[in-house]
Amino acid sequence: MKNSFFDVRCDEKSEKWEMAIKREIPIYLRNDIRSEFERDYTRILHCDAYRRLKHKTQVFYATKNDHVCTRMEHVMHVASVATTICKFLGLNEKLAEAIALGHDIGHAPFGHHGEDCLNLLMEQKEGANAPKKFWHERNSLFFADYIETLPDPDGIQQPLNLTYAVRDGLICHCGEIDQQGIKPRTDAMDLYSIKRPGLIQPFTWEGCVVKVADKIAYLGRDIEDARQYHILDMAAYRHIREIVASTLNAKGSHAFRSGKAVNTTVLINDLIVDLCEQSSPEKGLCFSDEYFKFILELKKFNIAHIYNHWRLREFTVYASNCLQTIFRTLMRTYDYALNGRVERALRYFPNLSGTFENWLIKHSNYKVLSSNGLIDKKKVLRYNTESVFNIEDRESYEKCVIEFISGMTDSFAMQVFGEIIEF
Repeated sequence: MKNSFFDVRCDEKSEKWEMAIKREIPIYLRNDIRSEFERDYTRILHCDAYRRLKHKTQVFYATKNDHVCTRMEHVMHVASVATTICKFLGLNEKLAEAIALGHDIGHAPFGHHGEDCLNLLMEQKEGANAPKKFWHERNSLFFADYIETLPDPDGIQQPLNLTYAVRDGLICHCGEIDQQGIKPRTDAMDLYSIKRPGLIQPFTWEGCVVKVADKIAYLGRDIEDARQYHILDMAAYRHIREIVASTLNAKGSHAFRSGKAVNTTVLINDLIVDLCEQSSPEKGLCFSDEYFKFILELKKFNIAHIYNHWRLREFTVYASNCLQTIFRTLMRTYDYALNGRVERALRYFPNLSGTFENWLIKHSNYKVLSSNGLIDKKKVLRYNTESVFNIEDRESYEKCVIEFISGMTDSFAMQVFGEIIEF
């Protein structure tokens, strides 16, 4: 029902408002016409991690096809879906838009496979059943809090310092877990106490909307992109017809007219409309039973026919080798880093050398060796950033290397991999 969530929206009347707009460190004041969440939106829009999303995998690795979805296009789809839902239900569109835009800034190169690779590279001391050490939802929060910066009016690089509601939406956005009746949690919490993705609901209704929008955005588009590469055969198209017939019947006729082509925009519209019709503050965000079953079956279809397709699996072998090689190469610089000479260790890999040493300067206690001894170049380069990595601790240095790799685009990772292995 239209505006049915208006009374629970995140605005000045909400009991959660003061916490929602709280920033860990106040950002500089300026004559501004934007709301706090609009300001967060533009801060994310202008940061480097967002810009790099245009060259990060959504499903198809390092795509050269201009019409196939990349990670940047995906977050724009999520923002579109989330704001449409919020506008109809009466929620805060600007909060949802900011969360959606930033929700994947911590994603690794090569998509979810890259995420799994980085997790395996991190030393797992707690055993096989321990929580993942690297997961992109938490990494998006980490990048927003500690890695990404913007110049203030004096040209000094300052952290993004986003509001609590947006930061919360980043780490709680996981759309991989299938749930009905999603409602926000009541209390604020230390976001870094969240140990697993998908188990803690967002603090706001708007964050919950982004969580659902993430799933709506990728289901149909992944099928459309698979068609571009002729990934789907006739058996797959028959499977789609069977899914529609067993779940939606006549409801699915517009989105799947031929039983072959998937009309992504119609599919997204139908899912949005169903969600808006079925949801209420009392029931939470939910789909009808038919559409929820359809989502589950379509997700299984994508896994079977797209994500596990042999061509994508073949690329994962290359991607694993690429990330593992970069990791091993950078870990060999550890002793050089202690002596301020990382550039010497990487002197034959110019692209990797310059970017990694700058990363160390900006985010660790690394000091560069000069004629005057070891010097801290943070002030010289005008970085007002916290030294979140301690190079004197090998485990912290490992984390530093992993985070550096996580920020790479597919294309940059492939480029520096080439530097390393080519003679």
